[in-house]
Amino acid sequence: MASLITDVAETVESTPDSPAIVFDGSEQTYRQFWHRTGQFAQALADHGIGEGDRVGIYLPNLPQFVTAFYGTLRAGGIVVPMNPQYKAREISHLLGDSGAKAVISLADNVPEVVEVLSETDVEEVVSVGGAVDGATAFKNFLADETLDVVERADDDVAVQPYTSGTTGTPKGVLLTHRNIRWTTNANANVPHGGFQSSDRLVGTLPLFHIYGMSVVMNGAMYSGGAYYPIPEWNASAVMDVLEEDAITIMFGVPAMFNDMINQPDADTYEFEALRFVNSGGSSLPLEVLERFEKLYDIELYEGYGLTETSPVTHANRGSARRKGSIGTPLDGVDAKVVTELFETVPRIEEGPIDEDEAELHEITGELVVSGPNVMKGYYGLPKATEEAFTEEDGTTWFHTGDICYWDEDDFFYVVDREKHMIVTGGYNVYPREIEELLFEHEAVADAAVVGVPDERRGETVKAFIVPMPDATAEPEDIKEYCLEHIAAYKHPREVEFVEELPRTTTGKVQKFKISGEDADG
Repeated sequence: MASLITDVAETVESTPDSPAIVFDGSEQTYRQFWHRTGQFAQALADHGIGEGDRVGIYLPNLPQFVTAFYGTLRAGGIVVPMNPQYKAREISHLLGDSGAKAVISLADNVPEVVEVLSETDVEEVVSVGGAVDGATAFKNFLADETLDVVERADDDVAVQPYTSGTTGTPKGVLLTHRNIRWTTNANANVPHGGFQSSDRLVGTLPLFHIYGMSVVMNGAMYSGGAYYPIPEWNASAVMDVLEEDAITIMFGVPAMFNDMINQPDADTYEFEALRFVNSGGSSLPLEVLERFEKLYDIELYEGYGLTETSPVTHANRGSARRKGSIGTPLDGVDAKVVTELFETVPRIEEGPIDEDEAELHEITGELVVSGPNVMKGYYGLPKATEEAFTEEDGTTWFHTGDICYWDEDDFFYVVDREKHMIVTGGYNVYPREIEELLFEHEAVADAAVVGVPDERRGETVKAFIVPMPDATAEPEDIKEYCLEHIAAYKHPREVEFVEELPRTTTGKVQKFKISGEDADG
């Protein structure tokens, strides 16, 4: 039975001696990569971990992530990717909810895992980057033998990433082998000529995120190209890699491209090999797009997707591109814009429009999508799954929560995000999670978190705090407190102390009054 892992096996057979992973000056061929995934799969089997079991991968972009990802699929397991910036309180939910039996962790993060072991079903902890108490070193975990691919059905779950809902509680997204295989194939066909075995793809997007995992890593392994994992974003260092290693394909988020064009020596770089560049994760400012294209004479395309859609649903292509748009649906994906009553919103003649001049309420609605890349559901959350879908005339539509309009040429335009969600540097941040943490601080009497405009990240997190009487905490104390307990990208970069928060008669904070949003926005 065909799956992503069997597709990769075919790639290995056709290009065994081509570079699969290039990292820190060394190359790993497809033959070597495949052997290591087999050793990892066998090691899982030796520890009683196999079909349907979940394995947490708690790593930055390293070759070991690639090995563990495909090794888990090869053993018939389910990958649970975890943000390496997360702290103990964050990973405890992911591990406990998923029931993961093993965790592959950066050595420095092993203490975070050990701290929450009693709250999970984890039996094996494997460390990358050195020996550490409570874990087996990665190289020692690998078995001597290799395991053959364990066949799984199309509808079996392959990957279970977590995404925050409107409550701020992360939900496990069930992505099947069909979801992952289909979206990898479809996205690999977006650039002119498709992904090719001669391509070199730079891995700037984090692998724990579906965008970096599915589009870049899987795309490279599927096509036989070389994948260059980058553990940490640094604009100048990545620009050196793009130029010196003749990278041909780059996917990123708007903040990355903004960083690149704002480097002091940005105009000295020549990316002659770069043939396809794509931005996703959040809306790409037109100014950033145009400055990038002017500097490097390379078209910068914009696309769209969600964790629940594996992720890509829309893309701009060379033959069908419109600046300011997320593009048209991928072949095989249906999409439309609907009202709250699920009535189709009429299309405009051609976009983009001047949103300041338009009557947006007349032309916008929620974007809904349907296709083979849409998730199976949320893990253990039947009500949330039911609420995420609408059945109409035999088609199952997924609610994206994003507000859009569309035109007669089938281009879509996102004008807003799900209410209150903050999109910072391509990451989704839900205020309630941060607010709950702030309320645990002894100096905080009341708190509200909103997104505020940020030139580099699109939005950044700001906390408004009503302090306890006689509290001595300063804004920097609040920032440091948050950094100790949650991922860095979530922490409030701005903290303002106020006497009170504006609330409705039912006690809800009127966030539009403190964020500057329109009350109807």
